[in-house]
Amino acid sequence: MIKPLAQTDTSTPSKANRRTFMIGLGATSLLTACNNGLSGNGGPRIDARADASLQYLYSTYPNTSDLRDKSVGMLVMPLVTEAGFGLGGSYGRGVLRVNDVTVDYYSSTQASIGLQIGAQQYAHVLFFMTNDALQTFRGSPGWAAGADIEYALNNRGENLSAETTTSLSPVIAVVFGQAGLIAGATVEGTKYTRIIP
Repeated sequence: MIKPLAQTDTSTPSKANRRTFMIGLGATSLLTACNNGLSGNGGPRIDARADASLQYLYSTYPNTSDLRDKSVGMLVMPLVTEAGFGLGGSYGRGVLRVNDVTVDYYSSTQASIGLQIGAQQYAHVLFFMTNDALQTFRGSPGWAAGADIEYALNNRGENLSAETTTSLSPVIAVVFGQAGLIAGATVEGTKYTRIIP
């Protein structure tokens, strides 16, 4: 006599099926998070922000266009966010341009310790005035801004002209925000690392 096949209850999934589903969901989430933005539009977004920042800089402070004309390359960090409560830090993403063409994307990070409370956002541009300075920057796996950087607006509020900059320093920084040029601001200790946006 032939016995009928036993029917299984398919209304609730087994523990093994749930576990497999959860593992698959977790793996998919992990892979999505690890794609490093390769499929995103991070590059065009950074370029658009850099264009807007440069337009603001050159129209508000026309003397900075002389720096652009004499430089061999420039790193534009259109939005850097700095925050702290005792311990602080900053982060931003930007673009390196040579002959007005984007050649690489960079992140900037800086950590600080001391009496600080609050947050601010600002932009800055590093003008590379010599080929050696630009090549050193591009060849470094993590270039850190040192005390040898000259600022287009120094602590006394004096503007540097492009004619004097190459004799002062191979890298000139302009730090500015929504309220204008930030006198006394520094990028010293900021580390710049090449990224894929």
